[in-house]
Amino acid sequence: MIQLVISALVLGMISSFHCVGMCGPLALALPVSHLSRSNQVLSVILYNAGRVITYATLGLLFGFIGRKLYLAGLQQWFSIFAGSLMLVLAIQYFIRKRSVQPKWMNGFHVYVQKAMHASLQSRHIGAYLLLGMANGLLPCGMVYLAIAGALSTSEVYESVLFMTVFGVGTLPAMLLLGILGLRADLSFRKRIKQAMPFVIASVAVLLILRGMNLGIPLISPHLAGDIIGSVSCP
Repeated sequence: MIQLVISALVLGMISSFHCVGMCGPLALALPVSHLSRSNQVLSVILYNAGRVITYATLGLLFGFIGRKLYLAGLQQWFSIFAGSLMLVLAIQYFIRKRSVQPKWMNGFHVYVQKAMHASLQSRHIGAYLLLGMANGLLPCGMVYLAIAGALSTSEVYESVLFMTVFGVGTLPAMLLLGILGLRADLSFRKRIKQAMPFVIASVAVLLILRGMNLGIPLISPHLAGDIIGSVSCP
């Protein structure tokens, strides 16, 4: 459990640099100028809490999927497949110099943007929570990596915990961004974008090693084999 929390927290903290670089302009553009200073701080907290709520909900959803994989004895092979797919996408990014995203994701992206626009029209402070929840659904490579980690857990609560801690790991940088106005210049954002394929490739290799059941602590622990086949009746 400690290993799970540490890995999720580290991934979240690494992701926070990506959040500041890529999502920072949105956080800085939050319509809070009409609010008092205390409500401005509260709105930033609600916005980021909304993101964490969405991540936890995604953990619940993918936790059920991961649990089914675990019970079917497919978790090991899924880890190898997911890692291989991510590695191919990272290599493709190096070749094409742009991310590859399914067309249906573009439509979903538009739908999320509409939901965010509707939240921005509201003057109620609770709208910032809804805005953050919608923001958590935007296509993001680091969130995809976290979901891959959540899918590798064997229990639903572990998946929820992983995604929640991942979200918590992104909070310090995002709160500093929203409350203190920490800014990321264009060169920093460019470096973050250039580093993303390396991060994805690294996680892809770790997922492949994890699925290989090498018995290496933290890197390649033993995963579930054929759970159903291992059950014997007296």
